[in-house]
Amino acid sequence: MYAHREHYDGSGYPRGLRAEQIPLGARIFAIADTLEALTSVRPYRQAIDDDRAREEILQLSGRQFDPKVVRTFLSMPSSIWPALRADLAS
Repeated sequence: MYAHREHYDGSGYPRGLRAEQIPLGARIFAIADTLEALTSVRPYRQAIDDDRAREEILQLSGRQFDPKVVRTFLSMPSSIWPALRADLAS
């Protein structure tokens, strides 16, 4: 699903899609992928905590991410993320 690199404001790639032109699954996956990237240790930086990652995603609402999807994401309790990660690891 390469459309997850498209940005809500049309500045993404590969096709420069914007808003509703981007498939809903890709708009959802873009947030999930960003959350995972921000909260994971990378060779070039340390992970940030879930609350800080949520703040960064909120800051990109309307530019990189669909504001409706961001609102839904932020309405989910942050306490679910550690449990989901544990389920994925087992």
